[in-house]
Amino acid sequence: MSGNAAQALEKFRELARRIRQYEEILGVVYWDMRTGAPRKGIGHRSEAVGALSDEVFRLMVSDEMGELLAALTEEETLRELGRIDRRLVEEMKKEYDRKKKIPPELNREYVVLTTKAEAVWEEAKARSDFASFAPYLEQIVDYTRRFVELWGVKGTPYDTLLDLYEPDLTVADCDRLFGELKARLVPLLEAIMDSPHQPDTSFLKGTFDAGAQKRFSLFILREMGFDFEGGRLDESVHPFAIGLGPGDVRITTRYLPDDVVSALFGTIHEGGHALYEQNFAPELAGTHLADGASMAVHESQSRLWENMVGRSLAFWRRYFPVLKNHFPGAFEGVTPEAFYRAINVVRPSLIRIEADELTYNLHIMIRYELEKKLFNEGLSVRDLPEAWNAAYRETLGVEPRSDGEGVLQDVHWSGGAFGYFPSYSLGNMYAAQIMRAARRHLPDLDGLIEAGKLLPLKEWLTEHVHRHGKLLRPAELIRAISGEPLGSACLCDYLETKYREIYRL
Repeated sequence: MSGNAAQALEKFRELARRIRQYEEILGVVYWDMRTGAPRKGIGHRSEAVGALSDEVFRLMVSDEMGELLAALTEEETLRELGRIDRRLVEEMKKEYDRKKKIPPELNREYVVLTTKAEAVWEEAKARSDFASFAPYLEQIVDYTRRFVELWGVKGTPYDTLLDLYEPDLTVADCDRLFGELKARLVPLLEAIMDSPHQPDTSFLKGTFDAGAQKRFSLFILREMGFDFEGGRLDESVHPFAIGLGPGDVRITTRYLPDDVVSALFGTIHEGGHALYEQNFAPELAGTHLADGASMAVHESQSRLWENMVGRSLAFWRRYFPVLKNHFPGAFEGVTPEAFYRAINVVRPSLIRIEADELTYNLHIMIRYELEKKLFNEGLSVRDLPEAWNAAYRETLGVEPRSDGEGVLQDVHWSGGAFGYFPSYSLGNMYAAQIMRAARRHLPDLDGLIEAGKLLPLKEWLTEHVHRHGKLLRPAELIRAISGEPLGSACLCDYLETKYREIYRL
């Protein structure tokens, strides 16, 4: 490598590192805002977030960044870069090209808007008052449409948004994968609803001390291998996980006094995200490659731990006695097998994050179709509640009694995360293929889980998924792990096998 190229590489690394550090500071602010920052400070805080975000944006699209990327993407220089530097240059070039098309002031306005909008959404959800949130959502949708035009439409406007979260994913891909999923899951759902062997779930409801719930959740996190010296668990309205740099990964959950498993599965889910964030290869630390390969791959880790481990019979044969010890007298006469069947009951419902493993995918398909209509077919924000309710009637046979349990239930749109929702079902597909590969390498995986030995699975995932960060693209990663491209068949096979046994079909 020439002296000029080596100098450009060093300057590029330093600039990328500075951007990453600012982003980590912003992450701390976002975490604080979601976990109890005073509401009276929202306006001032939003402006401060906007100012720092503006600085990050300007650094990203600066002339210096453009010149460094131009020098480093010359064919000969790019070929001489090491693997990590080459991938980092490729990732930063893609981000630079996208952001360079957005005027800085437009970006700052958008950041301030979405920061305020999340707080407005939280209050609107609590009051089931869509009208108070609608003006903010209309602005967010308008900004997003402008961004799509500036970026350049790829196929359809919604294709452009999907690519933000799952590289190269198209509407055609989603239509095919979701169509395949629906074709197999809907008949399974109908058979389950007709089965006379419905699980007893009565013992899941009662009064369950929040402190005991937290202690049990913390215990399970430790069993999973979560590093508490490099992470913490807090409470928030909507559970989330956030990586704030090496040695600082934070997750949240929420404790419902009448539901013994909601907080637990929220914790396991976010814990799956956290294990990914805590186990990137050390050489990726402080770079933009210390991130999930895509949002769907990130979701695969949370869904794998929550459902394929946390809702498995082997898991509860080991941990049900521990749960009973945390809630004396609550589960008298209940067996691990009965508890397992109860937590896997299939029931069309209104709330996505409380949905069972099977119908969850239908919740995602509803949001996917609504987002397509918003950006490809001109659906107006004001018509969203009616469209939402109609979709739930048609798809799941249920209808929200209020917007709080309907169109306002998710935080995503308040932050402009259009195109994100498909990542959840795609994550389920990735998870099924990854788990099948894990079972090939750990043939007695159920025996290990039943013995309370969760670390072999965590270590296998670290080796094959976590440590790579963004070094491998999603398609490369899943093919390396499973030998196949992403598909729906493995997930369908898993769900059919599991639920046919539970419902004795």
